[in-house]
Amino acid sequence: MKELALAGNPNSGKTSLFNILTGSSQHVGNWPGVTVEKKSGLFRKNKEIIIQDLPGIYSLSPYTSEEMVSRNYLLSGNADAILDVVDATNLERNLYLSLQLIETGIPVVLALNMSDVVEKQGKWIDTTKLSYQLGVPVVATSALKKTGIDQVMQKVLREMERTDEMLYPVYDSHFEAALSEIIRILGNAVPQKQARFMPLSFLNAIKNYLNSWYCLIFKKQRLKMRLGLRRKSTLKTQRPLLLMRAMSLLSQQSKWRCKPMLLN
Repeated sequence: MKELALAGNPNSGKTSLFNILTGSSQHVGNWPGVTVEKKSGLFRKNKEIIIQDLPGIYSLSPYTSEEMVSRNYLLSGNADAILDVVDATNLERNLYLSLQLIETGIPVVLALNMSDVVEKQGKWIDTTKLSYQLGVPVVATSALKKTGIDQVMQKVLREMERTDEMLYPVYDSHFEAALSEIIRILGNAVPQKQARFMPLSFLNAIKNYLNSWYCLIFKKQRLKMRLGLRRKSTLKTQRPLLLMRAMSLLSQQSKWRCKPMLLN
């Protein structure tokens, strides 16, 4: 038996595609240790393939229970291939997860779902060029109209039989140099297939930490400016009034938004 992981962002049409591929042969339960729903089923046209419908997620960063479930499953080595269901109307946001899935070392096929909606908008996505850039097969699909389903599954079956070396995205030369150094240090501490994914997860965690630190500094500076704390004398002469203003501003803190810091 081979396993196919169905992954994608929430509202990408992943569940609709899962229902088309499996029909009535579905099993619903919970993932071990969590209350996240687990759905699996046999591929209607090949009963030797089990399709695992992973929770809808935006990334493989282990912050939510859904992300933890998806990450743990993909790193367990059970999946023989990944069918990444992408919302073609919101390509930029969806491709963040796609890159992470490719870095896992598991063969990936990208289903550009809702392609019919893109066409109605008068737009067109060059699947050949996108496939070349990502290094994985890309097929335009529509779960609503049930188009491109057979074509994308043919690509999946072909990828499952792959024996050649995986192709990975190539980043900036400085980033690749840092990545290579981390891989060298890790050595055999991680499985060969995950040699790139683990360091990338580490670097992503650092980026998120720096983002959080930046947001904290940004909010403190903004609070100081709004309280008028540029001069020490202000704090001494208007302490009661400033305390009241501080409490009022802190209660609104949840409404603040800070800009993300982009790391080159």
